[in-house]
Amino acid sequence: MEANFWDVGILLTSICLIIFTILKFKLHPFLALLLASFFVGVAMQMQPLEMISAIENGIGSTLGFLATVIALGTILGKMMEISGAAERIALSLQRCKWLSTDIIMVLIGLLCGITLFVEVGVVLLIPLAFSIAKHTKTSLFKLAIPLCTALMAVHCVVPPHPAALYVTNKLGADVGTVIIFGLMVGLTAALVGGPLFLKLLGNRLPFKTVPEEFSNLTLREEHTLPSLKITLFTVFLPIGLMLIKTIAELHSKSQTGLYQFLDFIGNPITAMFIAVFVAYYTLGLRRHMKMAALLKDTENSFSSIANILLIIGAGGAFNSILKASGLADSMAVLLSHLHMHPILLAWLVALLLHAAVGSATVAMMGATAIVAPMLHLYPDISPEIMAIAIGSGAIGCTIVTDSLFWLVKQYCGATLSETFKYYTSATFIASLIALGCTFLLSNFI
Repeated sequence: MEANFWDVGILLTSICLIIFTILKFKLHPFLALLLASFFVGVAMQMQPLEMISAIENGIGSTLGFLATVIALGTILGKMMEISGAAERIALSLQRCKWLSTDIIMVLIGLLCGITLFVEVGVVLLIPLAFSIAKHTKTSLFKLAIPLCTALMAVHCVVPPHPAALYVTNKLGADVGTVIIFGLMVGLTAALVGGPLFLKLLGNRLPFKTVPEEFSNLTLREEHTLPSLKITLFTVFLPIGLMLIKTIAELHSKSQTGLYQFLDFIGNPITAMFIAVFVAYYTLGLRRHMKMAALLKDTENSFSSIANILLIIGAGGAFNSILKASGLADSMAVLLSHLHMHPILLAWLVALLLHAAVGSATVAMMGATAIVAPMLHLYPDISPEIMAIAIGSGAIGCTIVTDSLFWLVKQYCGATLSETFKYYTSATFIASLIALGCTFLLSNFI
């Protein structure tokens, strides 16, 4: 199918419609994505019932898998929060005298960010940055920026985070492989975009003290926290199970009973399900929490995922409409003639969408809808690499449209220009480094 200017215009208009309605009319991304889906369907002259069917199938097929994993991941994150497990990791890393404080903050963000939504991670872990800044008389910028950059990196490139898992699932990539290389890319990007970038700034980095309105935020008493061994076991259990499945697929030549068992427990749904019940015991019941209290915390945690589920469902509808209308195939032909490397294209689309919409999740879903139809044209590029490329782009351009930008500004007591100059720059550098790492990995995966 030959791409024409009409198809290009429809796609660009639909993206502009999403951006404009979110920014100008403050429309919820769920409604904006659905509106764009209907627009594409009408513009491509789809039959009304065909259009509705595509939207229903898109939402159903997307949430059928992701809703369960996201819900289980939310419970796991809540258990990390209420038990103090995230603070245990942070305090343990703080004792590593051979690591500088900014590198410690990157590792804290990376490890704790595996099970925490990025905004929750910032709110939960920023008291640690305050505490270290006070005791070491270090600029708060030097601690908060590496922490938030690492949280954003793991949010975008490491499943089972919702956006990363969505991209992995839609591209047909192996979850275990994306986890392994996503962690490598995320760590490298966060170290360069955070500590190294700030070190190169030297004395030009402003000295920021803890803002007075946040001076009463404190960490819990250490004796009330779970042990480090139990914490790390619980955090890495689902990831370990998913990796077992990947290893089994690499080494098993036949569908033996053992392979089928490993394939079952390594499925993201099964792995997260097992991890939740382990977390209930290790971080809850074992520490004398009552099941009634855990039930209440579980119910409270679900209110936080309604927003993300709606957005992801609508993203699935938009993706489905692009495919059902034929626009996705048409754009794949056009993009293949741009002579731009697909990895660079995936990164660039996600970067620009994040800057425009302010949501890394929406940006990654939009980039997936645009890039996915191209995969069959580049058989030498694996879906795992493309998933990491999209996530790498979404790390960058954290600007005023993103709530994370304002969290960093407020917690650091920074001006608008300072937040742009140091935090936005840090995420953009991290995104560039992640892109470079993705290109490097593409020679091996």
